[in-house]
Amino acid sequence: MSHASSVRPDPDPVLVDIADYALNYGIESPLAYETARHCLLDTLGCGFEALLYPACTKLLGPIVPGTVVPNGARVPGTDYVLDPVQAAFTLGTMIRWLDFNDTWLAAEWGHPSDNLGGILMMADWLSRAARAAGRAPLRMRDVLTAMIKAHEIQGCLALENSFNKVGLDHVVLVKVATTAVVAALLGLGRAEVINAISQAFVDGQSLRTYRHAPNTGSRKSWAAGDATSRAVRLALITASGEMGYPTVLTAPTWGFYDALFRGRHFAFQRPYGSYVMENVLFKISYPAEFHAQTAVEAAMTLHRRLLAMDNSAADIASVRIRTHEACMRIIDKRGPLANPADRDHCIQYMVAVPLLFGRLTAADYEDSVAADPRIDALRERITCVEDAGFTRDYHDPEKRSIANALTVTLRDGDVLEEEVVEYPIGHRRRRVEAIPLLEAKFRAHLSHRFAEKRVGTILDAVLDQARLEAMAVPDFVDLFVA
Repeated sequence: MSHASSVRPDPDPVLVDIADYALNYGIESPLAYETARHCLLDTLGCGFEALLYPACTKLLGPIVPGTVVPNGARVPGTDYVLDPVQAAFTLGTMIRWLDFNDTWLAAEWGHPSDNLGGILMMADWLSRAARAAGRAPLRMRDVLTAMIKAHEIQGCLALENSFNKVGLDHVVLVKVATTAVVAALLGLGRAEVINAISQAFVDGQSLRTYRHAPNTGSRKSWAAGDATSRAVRLALITASGEMGYPTVLTAPTWGFYDALFRGRHFAFQRPYGSYVMENVLFKISYPAEFHAQTAVEAAMTLHRRLLAMDNSAADIASVRIRTHEACMRIIDKRGPLANPADRDHCIQYMVAVPLLFGRLTAADYEDSVAADPRIDALRERITCVEDAGFTRDYHDPEKRSIANALTVTLRDGDVLEEEVVEYPIGHRRRRVEAIPLLEAKFRAHLSHRFAEKRVGTILDAVLDQARLEAMAVPDFVDLFVA
């Protein structure tokens, strides 16, 4: 009988690479910083919009009602002053609730701006504590740098490694990325950052149960908040001197690869840099799962075409969607849809609503709209087929398309010309037309939460790159305190 060696091994190279990048890599890309600023504003705006929904707000705030933490993190859009762990959960949940923040699509998909909950709240807490002790606070450039690095860690791990295919939810990557960058913000040394990252991998990982029928539910809207807050907790535990687990990935039987990844090791397409932030996808026009964004754009065009022909959705006999494999696997749904979380992950629903009404908003996923029998009736007439070329272009690092093509057949037998959209409005290839719309989206979200004078003050401070980067973190956060 052989016995496992008790000699403490060197840490797995994957952990070392992440730690070295988080601690030492210098971001030199002006595009990455400019995109990070837009991402910051868009992400916060999505969070403010979520505060209009009681299903979200009931989850927010201190665990013990009324708790106020001295020099605590202040959660934007609210009056909460919390410890950094609960602040990260609160802001992270706000950000993700409406499925309207940025997206990264690869072998694994996800939303890298989910990391902002942990990053901004940790930076705010550290900065307020520093000020109270007479030290300098962190600057918003530090936050943007941490965002770029969190995007890169999450996105590069996602490029070649599918966690959903083994039943794990992509928020494991939020936990890993947030842990790495907030450990660096805490000032931990290299060995400690490696330890913290190992804790993120050894931690319990979320199943995708809540994203798929028949169990689709609202946990998918707070899972990333949970992940980013858990990362803050693990970084703080490590800062107290807690040990790490050097071969958390590769240990036979007990490591992540054997226990949770079916024996496969992570593969990497590229080294860490600033690629992910530079190429991230913004959701600008529609709060829709990103694999359906181009389908919604096409449906809106077809709605206008039908009106111009004096037709309507009632005249549609069938809709055929040519799409990519990931869309088929995640959001091609039949049968009853139980709740908003179910509906915003159903491509048939997300196409039917704009074909019928010429719009798709967050409110369109609520029960009051879904009760309209015309939606389900049209859903039944919508089918998806995979296009192998669309799937190839989806994975091509030079294209990264998210193509959908809709063909409408009318009841009288007429077939409308197919409407093809390869790249959504938030894609890097459409940045020039996208940025004004992204800023307009941010203004709209601000206006739902703040008075006109405050909106003007905020915009003056954040639309200038240099001014925003130079701001102390607490001064930035205080702009948004309710």
